[in-house]
Amino acid sequence: MSTFLIKTMALAGLAAFAFLPGAKADQQNQKTVFTFSGPVEVPGQVLPAGTYVFKLANTHSRHLVQVFSKDETRLVSTFIAIPNYRLNASDQTIIKFDERAAGSPQAIKEWFYPGRNHGHEFVYPKTEAITLAKANNTPVPFMPNDLAPDTLTQDANLNGPGVEALNAAPVMAETPNGSEVEIGTVFMVTAGHGDGPAELPAELPTTATSLPLMVLIGSLSLFGAVGLRIAAPRKG
Repeated sequence: MSTFLIKTMALAGLAAFAFLPGAKADQQNQKTVFTFSGPVEVPGQVLPAGTYVFKLANTHSRHLVQVFSKDETRLVSTFIAIPNYRLNASDQTIIKFDERAAGSPQAIKEWFYPGRNHGHEFVYPKTEAITLAKANNTPVPFMPNDLAPDTLTQDANLNGPGVEALNAAPVMAETPNGSEVEIGTVFMVTAGHGDGPAELPAELPTTATSLPLMVLIGSLSLFGAVGLRIAAPRKG
């Protein structure tokens, strides 16, 4: 069994999803309720096990995600995300985790709202991005370390100084070999909240093994052999 499949199976039970009535209809902020059975990491902090409400912030200047307490009375975190893209939209919420060292909380990598091809790739402070890039052998978007405290702002006002700092933060990508590169060279770049057309990077990052491709090639070869045998004329 491949490492990719093992990791997927191991993380499958970490997050359980529940939707508040009407949540899926709220297309603007993509409000989603997540219940985590263990601690998980988001940019700037580790969330203890529990239930949280994730929303897109109502801003057009920068892709921001806000995390609230279960009853939405407390703002837990505000952080940067960049648009991500998948070819096939799912009718279920999709959340993916980056691999971490044994004993460390899993870090949320990306979140896709039901029915959307465009999702949200989380931007971590540089120090954590270095760790994640090496552990997963894939580029990780990052912001400067000194902006990490701004993700903890308790001010839900999108005009506050913490949000303004995040809106102005430069975002780069950390590669597994320790290089800093422009975000558009390794990630798809879209405008606004990810509803516009996507521009493909020069080289897509490798995030999975070649097992699915090998299975596909083997299946096609098998079907081809069967087809030739059926099509071959029979001798009388």
